[in-house]
Amino acid sequence: MKNLNKGIINELEVMAHERFPLSSKYSTYWIIENSMAPNPLWFTEILANDLDLKPGMKVLDMGCGKGISSIFLAKEFGVKVWANDLWIDPTDNWKRVIEAGVEDLVYPIKAEAHTLPFPEEFFDVIICVSSYEYFGTDELYFPWYMSKLLKKNGQFAIVQPGLVDDFDIVPSKLEDLWCADMYTWHSSKWWYNHLNKTNLVDIIISEDVQGSWKLWLDWEEMQNPDDSDVKLLKRDNGEYLTWIKLIAIKKE
Repeated sequence: MKNLNKGIINELEVMAHERFPLSSKYSTYWIIENSMAPNPLWFTEILANDLDLKPGMKVLDMGCGKGISSIFLAKEFGVKVWANDLWIDPTDNWKRVIEAGVEDLVYPIKAEAHTLPFPEEFFDVIICVSSYEYFGTDELYFPWYMSKLLKKNGQFAIVQPGLVDDFDIVPSKLEDLWCADMYTWHSSKWWYNHLNKTNLVDIIISEDVQGSWKLWLDWEEMQNPDDSDVKLLKRDNGEYLTWIKLIAIKKE
């Protein structure tokens, strides 16, 4: 967890955002305590607004971190969620699931992205919140691995840090703050082409998330104004960095 200013905990307990009515029902301190990316509930809600989620649907929450996006999906939409993460102990996630009262809907697991233990065409929906960039840039990953787990006409949705436009060389004003994993950040156009050329899906949305640079900065700055992410975002000033959203339907 980041170095949170303890003096604002009481304020965070009742903090709400008009853009995210569902996420605003949850304790902001609980979200911060259990986050591995900028407010995963906000960005899960951004995806959910453009998905057709119905009770009983089988959902893979790929790269779920500490599982709060999975808990959110189960509580708000009644879907069954397989909460997969490579880095977090599923027993710890199970404790959070029980505390949230959704143990009949959320199933934590730990599996590497290339060895997922599911049958083909098992899921109605696959979502990846700030995770797909870690493995999905591989040209073979979607056709050889992820697409096989999704039912025909199933929904595939990602939301993650990205670029307004792709560049070959890191801009000089960001160079000293750039980290290796940021080279997996790409534009919505790049991701559209990356998935579209597989000819396995119809892409219905591929775009920048409106206002995402400011959402990202506000969330990080609230927790620790001296954090390196805050420095990067302020240096960028909305010129290059954004969040991208892509939603696709698997073809028949």
